[in-house]
Amino acid sequence: MVPMINKIKIQQIKTIMKGAYIFTILISLLFIKTNCFSQEKIQYKQIDSTKLFMQVYYPEKMDAKQQYPAMVFFFGGGWNKGSMKQFEPHAKYFSKRGLVCFLVDYRVTNRHQSTPFESLKDAKSAIRFVRENAIKYHIDPSKIIASGGSAGGQLAAAAALIEGYNEDTDNTIISCKPNALVLFNPAIDNGPAGVGYDRIGNAYKNFSPLHNIEKGAPPTIIFQGTIDNLIPVETVKYYQTVMQKVGSPCELLLYEGKEHGFFNYNKIENYKDTVSKTDTFLQTLGYLKKEPIIEIR
Repeated sequence: MVPMINKIKIQQIKTIMKGAYIFTILISLLFIKTNCFSQEKIQYKQIDSTKLFMQVYYPEKMDAKQQYPAMVFFFGGGWNKGSMKQFEPHAKYFSKRGLVCFLVDYRVTNRHQSTPFESLKDAKSAIRFVRENAIKYHIDPSKIIASGGSAGGQLAAAAALIEGYNEDTDNTIISCKPNALVLFNPAIDNGPAGVGYDRIGNAYKNFSPLHNIEKGAPPTIIFQGTIDNLIPVETVKYYQTVMQKVGSPCELLLYEGKEHGFFNYNKIENYKDTVSKTDTFLQTLGYLKKEPIIEIR
């Protein structure tokens, strides 16, 4: 028979070994998370009982000592609806290319009984949050790219060009202006002949990106279908003309015979082409290097 004292020692050894095994597994999981593609959901804002979140996608094998450009995405949906998932494929690709990507949720009518003005306040809050927490997320606060489609494109551009519509709780010392814009058939004209005028009214004068372009506007690339039933080609051409007049680069790429939303992931060839050209645009700004080449999926 094994003496009682030896039994106690054996049990203690087993407990220690079990604890060591669990510790090893936890360390392994932590190693995997920090060295492979990873993401997390964070709260960036709360208004009354409404909590707003963003999804963060990090580059693979991040160097904690390095600062990365950031890319902030705003989904489309006419300020009425939409989902962060719209730009999830874009975030996955560009995080692998070396950007820290943020998919932003913001207030929309269907879920929050809000107006386009609240949507813009949230977009500006989101960019401020990213810039204010640059150290935490290992980003370069001078290299923040705002991107979006349709109404999301309007929010990205308006964050850069519109002075008003700031949340009272925001620290307005922190700039909400992105350093570059990537816009997909953006609703940039909110005037009488534009998108959303029925909801915005005469406030368009201080809300519509097209009507507020000034010197210092960030370099921009716009992707536009030629038979878009919401955003006329003439509108984006005029936007480009005004941008050039104030000395800001604005590249306009027209897609013949393509409709509104042609760039989305379910239009896979258009998605791949627009992502590839966005990559090249960001290389010209010095935000990305040509290598490593990542397959667009």
